[in-house]
Amino acid sequence: MSGTTIGDLVQSVRKRRGLTQRELAELSGVSLSLIRKLEQGEREDTRLETLRKLAMALKVPTAKLIARPDADEAPSQTVDQWAPVRAALLGRHQGTPDEEPTVQGVDDAVRAAMPLFARDRFTDLGLLLPPLLRDADALGPEGRDVRSRLLHLTGWLLTQTRQYEAADIALQRALDDSSDRLDAAAVVNTWCWLLIRQGKLKETLTLASRWADDIEPRFSRATMGELSAWGWLLVRVSTAAARNGEPGEAEDALSLARAAAVRMGTEYAASADFLRTFGPVTVAMKRAENAMVEDRADVVLTLAEKIPTGGPRPTSNNRNRHRLDVAMANVRLKRYGDGFEILREIRHASPEWIVNQRFAKDIMSDIISGRRTLTSDMREMADFLRLEY
Repeated sequence: MSGTTIGDLVQSVRKRRGLTQRELAELSGVSLSLIRKLEQGEREDTRLETLRKLAMALKVPTAKLIARPDADEAPSQTVDQWAPVRAALLGRHQGTPDEEPTVQGVDDAVRAAMPLFARDRFTDLGLLLPPLLRDADALGPEGRDVRSRLLHLTGWLLTQTRQYEAADIALQRALDDSSDRLDAAAVVNTWCWLLIRQGKLKETLTLASRWADDIEPRFSRATMGELSAWGWLLVRVSTAAARNGEPGEAEDALSLARAAAVRMGTEYAASADFLRTFGPVTVAMKRAENAMVEDRADVVLTLAEKIPTGGPRPTSNNRNRHRLDVAMANVRLKRYGDGFEILREIRHASPEWIVNQRFAKDIMSDIISGRRTLTSDMREMADFLRLEY
């Protein structure tokens, strides 16, 4: 129903189960104060991992407790920063090119921009994308492939910065323009990530499972690109299932993804496309992520110790996301200093990435709650992450 909040949903199911708020807190491991704040409307949102704990205690799928937001989660500062990109995405282009764009010229420009995407250079991309989207739109039908790739990258970037409505538009356009099944599968993989970020777990499971079934390769003659595309879709199935309180399905999907990765033998990226990088290390990191979702901090650290650091590596975003899982695991085990050091390392390497991660904010909040006093570096980090008081 319209206007239903997470707190409304938690309260409704809790009452149906005959539980008090205190009993739900004891069963779920979620603090009584947070449950009260959610039900009283003092908190309008919480992380999927917290909802999963509540859902497990209430014996319902996590998706049952997710209220659909009416707006994106990006702060106003981010929304303002990316306004020109969103306008260009909708065809509201500013200015005209000095010369008529060509498919080769736009393709060269997209290839030249790839390091900016891979290194999370968001400020630079915010300036580059509006004219590039304008030129890609001007190519017409013959520019479908390069336009699809650019729109896919734009959708990924908008998802990364929590601008979900615009990301959905970009990815839908990218899929419409795609003329290759593996290109289309890569777009769907990013689309599944967008759905997970929005808490649309059932939709993710349906979409990722259908596409994984459609492109499942024959191992005896599968290419690296086919194994990578199939493996990533299975990872999305696993990730959504873990968050939806379906550990069996999560493990089954991840086991299949691991089989694909083992067959590949190494991390692989098609045509240096970082969005498609996949292999054994990526799967190992996702296994640790699922363990953190299930609140098994000790398992996360054990798995992390076994992940190799040399050789071909996953993308910086997947490495950083894994490092956040390790940071949270340390914090859960009250190793606050170790968790904070990981936040510092990520900030140094990818400052524009970490500031857009709500997970990083949650970790810093837990550090603040767990320590009696904060160092000056910790206080500065809280300000940098735009942590609310």
